[in-house]
Amino acid sequence: MAAAKPGSSDIDTAELDRVLHAVGFQIETVSPTLLAGRLPVTERCCQPFKVLHGGVSALVSEALASMGAHMASVYRRVAGVHLSINHFPSAALGDVVLARAVPVHLGRSTQVWEVKLWKMDPSAEMKKGPQIAEAKVTLLCNLPVPDNLHHAGDALKKYAADGAAPAPTTTATSKL
Repeated sequence: MAAAKPGSSDIDTAELDRVLHAVGFQIETVSPTLLAGRLPVTERCCQPFKVLHGGVSALVSEALASMGAHMASVYRRVAGVHLSINHFPSAALGDVVLARAVPVHLGRSTQVWEVKLWKMDPSAEMKKGPQIAEAKVTLLCNLPVPDNLHHAGDALKKYAADGAAPAPTTTATSKL
């Protein structure tokens, strides 16, 4: 199966990540080198001042990076060990946020992923508007998968490009 394209409604976010689904995030692109999706900013993901909660941006960042690292590790277990996120101008209630995650480093024992979030510009047919956050996520990778969780990557395999994953390398250069 080919990777789902942006705007595709073929990906069941709940099947991939129930917490992302619970806040309203919709995954649109799944591959070992790019994960992307959109989040309508609703009451469910706002802080009391009616702007996107920074913890939701962190959740999105770690979730997308973890899925990507899992695929890039050929579906071995991964574990996030560091998340650093900077927040810029906020997205308000009613906005739509685009998130994209790409690998910066794909090593044998660690991976680093960069995740950027933008507010969508509704006047430009939902093109990227101002960037609202940027995160770096460091993960341990190639950890053993417990016997009772060998099927943990099945949903990702279902939506990823041919279920394929790149071999680990010392660096990866991708543009968001």
